[in-house]
Amino acid sequence: MTEPTKDELLARIAELEKQAGAKKSGRMEFKVSEKGGVSVYGLGRFPVTLYYEQWTRLLDSMDALRSFLEENKNRLKLKNSD
Repeated sequence: MTEPTKDELLARIAELEKQAGAKKSGRMEFKVSEKGGVSVYGLGRFPVTLYYEQWTRLLDSMDALRSFLEENKNRLKLKNSD
């Protein structure tokens, strides 16, 4: 295995700094994973990764998901429930 070049290391540092900035700002970021899935960063500690078909099924069910969330809101843990 070869050692990374200075340019490769600088590029990696820039990528990690960008990820760290996204985490601090609460901004969501989307990336294509090595296996071809779409990962969403910024929702929690770990990324959420689904494949194209899974994302489209989820998005097609958005109205049902919103209704489900509202119907069960009293049973859900809410981050801002003071």
